[in-house]
Amino acid sequence: MSSEEFEKLQEIYKSLYEELKLMPDTALKSHGEERKRLVRTFDERQGEAEEVLQGMEEELRAAPSSYRNAMSTKLRMYRRDLSKLQRDMKNSAPGFSSSSQTVEGSHAIYSSQNQQSTHQQSQRALLLQGTDALNNASQSIERSQRIAAETDQIGTDIIEELGEQREQLDRTRNRLVNTGENLSRSRKILRAMSRRLMTNKLLLGVIILMELAILGAVVYLKFFRKQS
Repeated sequence: MSSEEFEKLQEIYKSLYEELKLMPDTALKSHGEERKRLVRTFDERQGEAEEVLQGMEEELRAAPSSYRNAMSTKLRMYRRDLSKLQRDMKNSAPGFSSSSQTVEGSHAIYSSQNQQSTHQQSQRALLLQGTDALNNASQSIERSQRIAAETDQIGTDIIEELGEQREQLDRTRNRLVNTGENLSRSRKILRAMSRRLMTNKLLLGVIILMELAILGAVVYLKFFRKQS
């Protein structure tokens, strides 16, 4: 629907209609003062329903043309149903016709009662508006709570992720420290091996020189000394 006011009036009418449609059967089973009281109550509620339908007609005239057909169809259906209830009430409670003419006649006869009905209708409209506002506020609070819960969960996840990253950094730092220590030990071992290698080379050179000297001495003694 295009008119929010039309929808609100429609809800008010439905509430009145649900109350009115039970009265013919009840009136058929009642007698005396109880039936009279029921007739008066029906007449009051009928007047309220007529006023609500008049308000819906005004909203219909102000509505965009694209919405008027659907709104007009509903309005005709509501008037037809209300007329049927009037006939049922007339059949259930003889004498009802004098107090259930059009809304103009009922205004003339029950002006003070209709003033009270108008006040009740206004209260119903205010109650519906308050209910809508309360529902909207409740939905807004629920959305805020969901957002707060999601934000809290995101914050918790971030904190946990930062904690994991810190642990990873600590492990990486420890590995780097261990690697540095290992490199230092490796350099020391390489230096020691290099010194041993140089020492071995010197010893090997000395041994070679000694062997050459011995070999030279043997050759000299064996060959050259005999000739002399």
